[in-house]
Amino acid sequence: MKFFVDTAEIDAIRELHALGMVDGVTTNPSLIAKSGRDIKEVTKEICDLVDGPVSAETVALDAEGMIKEGHELKKIADNIAIKVPLTWEGLKACKTLTDEGHMVNVTLCFSANQALLAAKAGATFISPFIGRLDDLNIDGMELIADIREIYDNYGFTTQILAASIRSANHMSEAAKIGADVATAPPAVIHAMANHVLTDKGLDAFLKDWEKTGQKIV
Repeated sequence: MKFFVDTAEIDAIRELHALGMVDGVTTNPSLIAKSGRDIKEVTKEICDLVDGPVSAETVALDAEGMIKEGHELKKIADNIAIKVPLTWEGLKACKTLTDEGHMVNVTLCFSANQALLAAKAGATFISPFIGRLDDLNIDGMELIADIREIYDNYGFTTQILAASIRSANHMSEAAKIGADVATAPPAVIHAMANHVLTDKGLDAFLKDWEKTGQKIV
């Protein structure tokens, strides 16, 4: 499973990238606002750092506007994935932009039917939002499983990009189901390394080592 980092914070991306934990980056208007930076400036910096796809989101509500904004965003770098919402207008924009040869990430997906439409429209990525479904007491992982089944049934090449990841468990569950990509905040990726038994075991080893009075260096 590919790891995308869901942030516009350059330092966080750089740290994870150095460890080989970054296959791409996703941004959205909220993350750009949180960074406090100009969208084109920060997106260009991310694209220069990361070889993989960097999702930059349109904000227009009509297909014509999304296409126009997509063309502008695409000028930033070759690895831009134009992000459009899963609305009827977004699907129109997806079809046009895909036909032009651009990567398109269709976002805010909450049903298998929506994912099927996005694949038919040629989306490069479909972004089902796990956490937001969980907030409504709906199992977001069931949606990932449903999309995986449908795409496999018909050989769709659209990649399932599990989004709205809230926990390390979300990451492993998405991987088990077969999501192609998961995008998560840096804190969640860091949390994947944590386990209470690892901490306890390390503490015990160090206490025993101290008793030996030895040094390795």
